[in-house]
Amino acid sequence: MTTVRMVDYEDASREVRAVFDDIMESRGIDFVPNFWRTIAHHPPTLKAVWSHLKAVMTPGTVDALTKEMIAIAVSATNGCEYCINSHIAGARKLGMTDAQFGELMAVVGMFNQTNKLVEGYQVQVDDRIRRFVQGEDGKGPLPREQAAKPATGSGKRAAAQRVRNPQTRKAR
Repeated sequence: MTTVRMVDYEDASREVRAVFDDIMESRGIDFVPNFWRTIAHHPPTLKAVWSHLKAVMTPGTVDALTKEMIAIAVSATNGCEYCINSHIAGARKLGMTDAQFGELMAVVGMFNQTNKLVEGYQVQVDDRIRRFVQGEDGKGPLPREQAAKPATGSGKRAAAQRVRNPQTRKAR
């Protein structure tokens, strides 16, 4: 049960109805979900959250299904029953299968477990991993082409470069 009475479409102000209409149109549904009806008690929050969510969930370099699956993973980790169900519905609408959902939940469970082990043991990030992610100069990640470039030659310098670049070792 919500802590406030949900705003019904018929009782909504013109400003709130405009957001409700956009939610229904954007999501291809014929009702206003309870989350939006609940936060509609504060129209500035309704507008801000909807606007931000719509911008974030718009397909970009990451497709819409992947974004919905990430939302499921975060919602499951946070224990938000409403969000889990809402995003499962969204992902299924975009074609997520039961097999994909099962695999997603396996990944969520595995990384929740390993994250908690890392936290409990206070495991420090490996210097090699940090250097790879940040770039050897510490100014950020190396461009993909440069980071994966194999070391050539047989001298000490090439050997040191091969040790620093784990991908080079795998390629040999």
